[in-house]
Amino acid sequence: MAVDADTAEQVTTAVEQDNDVTPDDVSSAGTAYRAADAGTTAQQRLSTMRWPIALALVVVLVLAGLFGWLGYRAYQNRQVEQQRDLFLQAGRQAALNLTTISADTAETDVARILDSATGSFHDDWAQRAPAFVDVVKKAQSKTSGSVTAAGLQSVETDKARVLVAISVTTTTAGGPEQRPRAWRMRIDVQKVNDAIKVADVEFVP
Repeated sequence: MAVDADTAEQVTTAVEQDNDVTPDDVSSAGTAYRAADAGTTAQQRLSTMRWPIALALVVVLVLAGLFGWLGYRAYQNRQVEQQRDLFLQAGRQAALNLTTISADTAETDVARILDSATGSFHDDWAQRAPAFVDVVKKAQSKTSGSVTAAGLQSVETDKARVLVAISVTTTTAGGPEQRPRAWRMRIDVQKVNDAIKVADVEFVP
C-alpha cells in the first residue's frame, strides 16, 4: 500500500516526539560513563597503593630509630671504654712516677709527681717534697720501677681505683744494686677538668 508524503511526515514527527534522545546525547552519556569508571578505577588503585606506602614509611622510620639508638649505644660504649683506659693508664703512670726517682733528677721527678696529683695527696707531697729531695740527694739513691700488672678495681663516672703490681730496683752510692722488690699499690685516680689526677696512693701487701 502506498504512503503519501503527508503521512510519512506525520510518522517521522511522532517518532521524534516519542524519542527525545538523540545520537549526540547517547555519545555524550557514554563518554561521561567511561570517564566516571576511569576515575573510580584510579581511586581504587590509589587506595590499594596507600597501605603498602604507609607500611614502607613505618618500616623506614622504625629502622632509622633502631640504627640511631644502636649508634648512640656504640658511641657510649666507646666513651666508657676510653675512660677506663685513661684511668688505667693514669694509675700505671703514677706507680712509675712514685718509684722512678734519681738523685740527679730529684727535683724534676718530684715535680712530675706533684703535677699528676690532686687533693690531699698533692698537699701532702708538696709539704714533704723538700725533705724527700734532700734525703735522696744525700744518699745518692736511684730507684727504678717497672709495672708488671695493672687492673681496675672499681670505676665510677669521674674516678677509679687502680691496682698496680710493680717491680722496684734500688741502688745507692757505693753500694751494690739490690734485688728487685715487688710492691703492690692501690691508686685512686680522679678526673679533674680534662686531666686524670692521682687522688690517693696506698701500698698493700
